[in-house]
Amino acid sequence: MAALRFGLLLFLSPLRAAEPSTELPSSPEAPSMTRATAWERGRSGPAPLTDVAKLCVCDLLVAQCDINCCCDPDCSAADFSLFTTCSVPVVTGDSRLCSQKAAIYSLDTEANPPERVFKLVDHVNPSVFCIHATNYEQALSFSSPEIPTAENFDQLLRKYGSATFSAEPDSWSMNSDASDSSDANESYRYEYGVPIQTVDAFLRLPSPVVSSWCSDANPAGFLVQQATKCIRSISVENCGNIEAASMLFYINSSILAVPKSSQMVNITVRSVVVQSLNGMQTLLNSSDVLRHPVILNELCINVVLGVSYHITYTDTGEITEAAASFVLGAVNKEALSIQQSFEISFTQVNTNPVPFSGNPGYVVGLAVRAGFKPQGSGIIQSTNKYSQLTILQSTANQDCLTAQEARTPVLFGYNMISGCKLRITAAMNCQPLAQILLDLLMGQSFPEYVASFGNSQAQDVLDWVPITHLRISEQPPLGRERTIPITSSVVFTDISSPAEPGYKAWPTINAKLPHDFFFPFV
Repeated sequence: MAALRFGLLLFLSPLRAAEPSTELPSSPEAPSMTRATAWERGRSGPAPLTDVAKLCVCDLLVAQCDINCCCDPDCSAADFSLFTTCSVPVVTGDSRLCSQKAAIYSLDTEANPPERVFKLVDHVNPSVFCIHATNYEQALSFSSPEIPTAENFDQLLRKYGSATFSAEPDSWSMNSDASDSSDANESYRYEYGVPIQTVDAFLRLPSPVVSSWCSDANPAGFLVQQATKCIRSISVENCGNIEAASMLFYINSSILAVPKSSQMVNITVRSVVVQSLNGMQTLLNSSDVLRHPVILNELCINVVLGVSYHITYTDTGEITEAAASFVLGAVNKEALSIQQSFEISFTQVNTNPVPFSGNPGYVVGLAVRAGFKPQGSGIIQSTNKYSQLTILQSTANQDCLTAQEARTPVLFGYNMISGCKLRITAAMNCQPLAQILLDLLMGQSFPEYVASFGNSQAQDVLDWVPITHLRISEQPPLGRERTIPITSSVVFTDISSPAEPGYKAWPTINAKLPHDFFFPFV
């Protein structure tokens, strides 16, 4: 295998049209309340939870056990036996207090089965500016929601009456009238990582979430190239009732050309490959036929095993075409599940797509794949194969200035050298000449990362190696006209150690015998 190594919080306010009752029931345990007191209690939120033994920041699933969440009350002893570690080992309260309780969670791996260990200890804050006591309980919880009245009902309806709304106060944003006018004049476009919208929701790219089972809630991000594999439960008896096993599930919803628009792009079928039970694949001549899962001779055929989306877009962030390639297979009566693979790629209009250079290792003679990594995102590859890792391309006239854009891609395993001649005039000063030389050697957009493998995925940042720049400043003498050669070269060095024959060492006998073992012979 050849690889490269380079040096809601969501606030809801119920709106009711009925007037509140003027008579409040009383109980013998509590005194009667006035109408104003009842309104104030209705406005107050739940009491803040300050007991660290009941706090659990990793408890995300409702009535389900979160993996490796040792403080989740929904986890049983059987669940703890499957944990590998505690994702949140320590839970503390307000760190500004001088003295606070801390809940410490760990796993006892020596027990059979492993079980959770819980301890409640006291933490002392050494800071001289710590808070000794808190007497303002309202600071520990969120502000109470505004109660609807006849005066503010229309305002609250405009703010909270839609399907979604912002929980931020009005003072955090600009004037609402100005924001509405700016939204009306805004030209929407897709940006990197934004989910690709469809008529009903978003383009689905099934993937495993917690376990290896498929989840259809994963949206495909714009320009985010992904490749996923997951397992879906299926049998011959119910294959016709599973939506994700049919081609129609992946192409029945049109994509919006730009977000929040009425312009739609239909997903076309580019190719259909039929795979037999022994793994042999056959490309169908006609790809415009929609095949549904059917039961035939105790087999369920036309089951989707793989989907590859290909999105074409413009430089303004508009999707122009969408196509899908399918791999269909058969399921026999012994099978209880299938493995599905999904992939999505993007190509800009009027550019050549960047192909893979091996699976998984590089193939000698194919281009070295490279890209950029913006802050907080995955690797972004240029869709033009000539905007990858390139060097100077020698031309007939050997003039660097006229051949500045002539470059050739770096091919794996090929040592290359090229160059040109740069004519220096007396009018050139130091700074422009250095920039000219740098542009000649690096090109217009020199990449930041190269792929370790020929099929490294953009979301797997660890499979990409950063490019290290070593710059040596040597300024040629100025003051007279002269011509200097500019050289660019690529050298591949194999650092993998060759296989050497060897033999395992003989085992040593580490036996301890009593001192009179050989008595009476010795």
